[in-house]
Amino acid sequence: MGQEIERKFLVREMPDLAEANSAAIRQGYLTTPGDSVEMRLRQKGARYFLTLKGEGGIVRREEEAEIPVAVFETFWPATEGRRVEKTRHTGALADGLFFELDVFEGALKGLKLVEVEFANETAARNFSPPDWFGEDVSEDGRYKNRALAIDGQP
Repeated sequence: MGQEIERKFLVREMPDLAEANSAAIRQGYLTTPGDSVEMRLRQKGARYFLTLKGEGGIVRREEEAEIPVAVFETFWPATEGRRVEKTRHTGALADGLFFELDVFEGALKGLKLVEVEFANETAARNFSPPDWFGEDVSEDGRYKNRALAIDGQP
């Protein structure tokens, strides 16, 4: 069973993204509020994924599989009303970690979140974010992508 260990922050000020990699992402949720897991479809560039995520905050279950575009297109209509679009910028931090900065579009335009993944929970809890990171929203369920897709911006 896979897991992700990450912290999530609002963005206080945009960093220099000249060295970052950028990709357009659209994702939709097959599950609804109250489900004990979330099932997500994601298109990232020309690649397609199905992801299962468990409940939790900094540490939670995550299983992901790349899928053919035909499978994505079959199930995409079922995500109507539960979608987000964003541009993800991935870059390096000074301490050897990597950030993923999401700039949302559509109904969430103006929202910017940055995530950092860790090898273990101790490293996650001991992380000192750079100055351009804003408020820590790692444990705030309103900032999970599924909640944003369904409820909009907090």
